[in-house]
Amino acid sequence: MSTRPFPKLRPGIWDALVAAVVIVLAVVCAGAFWVRGTLAEGELTAVVSMDGQERERFALSDGEMERTYTNHGYTLHLLVQSGELRVAEADCPTQDCVHTGTIGQAGQSIVCLPARIVVQLVRTGGSSDVDVVIG
Repeated sequence: MSTRPFPKLRPGIWDALVAAVVIVLAVVCAGAFWVRGTLAEGELTAVVSMDGQERERFALSDGEMERTYTNHGYTLHLLVQSGELRVAEADCPTQDCVHTGTIGQAGQSIVCLPARIVVQLVRTGGSSDVDVVIG
């Protein structure tokens, strides 16, 4: 009789198989989301909202541009280059909007909480078919 209360457990072939299946499913799901985002139709547009109200829309394909927004005493400088957008400079205390970095795909956003400014990227145009219906 063993003095241990539980037998020593070792990973077996079935454990490795389950782990491999989980990894393959994760890679397939990540690949599907990546392909869907890169092959989407329509023009990539930035939507700037202040205090929950939409203030401006502009296409990222319009070339290089710089926009400045001021709200609640804070100023954000947006920079558009190569179809991507980033906050180049902000005078808010946390600088989270600056540290977000560059965004360039639909669904991504930059938020400045002290200034209450949200910049979201959306696709305009293209097909508006239903993606999925459940139930």
